[in-house]
Amino acid sequence: VQLQASGGGLAQTGGSLRLSCAASGRTATTGRMGWFRQAPGKEREFVASITWGAGTTYYADSVKGRFTISRDNAKNTMFLQMSSLKPEDTAVYYCALLRRGDPKYDFWGQGTQVTVSS
Repeated sequence: VQLQASGGGLAQTGGSLRLSCAASGRTATTGRMGWFRQAPGKEREFVASITWGAGTTYYADSVKGRFTISRDNAKNTMFLQMSSLKPEDTAVYYCALLRRGDPKYDFWGQGTQVTVSS
C-alpha cells in the first residue's frame, strides 16, 4: 500500500485548509485511516481517524469542532478539512492506514507541511 498526502500549505489564523490522502495498491483490507501530526520538537500525535466501512470518526480533543475527517471509498481517498486554524496546528501532517484486524497503523504517507501564521 502506498499513501500520498497533499494539500498542506500556509494559512492565517482562523483560516482553512483541506488535506487529502490517496491510497493505492492492496487497499481492499483497509480497516481505518487516520491523520497524525508532528510539530517541531514534539512527538507525533493523533489528530483524527475514520473507519473505512461504517465511516465512524474519532478526533483528538484539540481539533474537535474545527477539523472534519471524511473518506471517498470509491477513490480510496481520505480528507481532512481544517477550519478555524490556530498557530498550534502548525506541524507536518501524516496520513496512515490500518488493515482490518491489525493492532496498529501499518502504512504511512510522506507527510505534508501545514503552517498557520498568527
